[in-house]
Amino acid sequence: MNRLTAILITYNEEHNLPRALASLEDLAEEIVVVDSGSTDRTCEIARRHGARVFRRAFRDFGDQKNFAASQATQEWILSLDADEELSPDLRASLREWKQREPHAAAYVFARRASYLGGWIRHSGWYPDRKVRLYRRDRARFVGRLHEAVEVDGPAGQLSGELYHYTVRTLDEHARKMEVYTTLAAEELFRAGRRRWRLAMLLAPLWAFVRTFVLERGFLDGYRGWLIARMAARYVFLKYRKLGRRVEGSANKPGPALGKDSP
Repeated sequence: MNRLTAILITYNEEHNLPRALASLEDLAEEIVVVDSGSTDRTCEIARRHGARVFRRAFRDFGDQKNFAASQATQEWILSLDADEELSPDLRASLREWKQREPHAAAYVFARRASYLGGWIRHSGWYPDRKVRLYRRDRARFVGRLHEAVEVDGPAGQLSGELYHYTVRTLDEHARKMEVYTTLAAEELFRAGRRRWRLAMLLAPLWAFVRTFVLERGFLDGYRGWLIARMAARYVFLKYRKLGRRVEGSANKPGPALGKDSP
């Protein structure tokens, strides 16, 4: 039988975590939760569901998830975000997979997002395939912000969906966007990106058109329109924050030169 360690990283997830952990019941041999300083009942809820909880300062998403995987005692890692849930069909697929010989080093799940209380079937959000099940000696997370599993070998796919409960209100979406655009701008700056003005002007319009028209967001109704609008705002904020970072770096005074300096 294939044995699993489920890993989750958390920060103030008392609203989402019970749902995620309940979907792991009778599937994972152990659950590892790495928390980055929650001030709510997140850690209490995790322990109540039998999870081993570690407190660790957050550096970036890939690093935090790799640390969680390093604490596992089982060969296979099942990575789940706190705002996700295994669907009944995916749970059935995992139960069946546990009883047979694996044919791949990792497995992809299709992910369906719930946005403002409704399921999104277009807008570039579906099927949003993600590697979430992998052998710990054959794969690892890479990426500081948009982390993904890098696999040494082929990846298979399991039927069923991973449910993703994204945001419940526009205000929540806006708050998350502020955090993520700051991280994205810093990532661009660290990668050496210094030009931002033209991208800040043109890229938001392209993001809206791509999401609403090319990726058929209009079929998601008013939610699709909001997703496209927020996608455009995400791009705008990312480049505006990059511009501030670039200008702040350029205006930073250099080391003072003493009288003996050349």
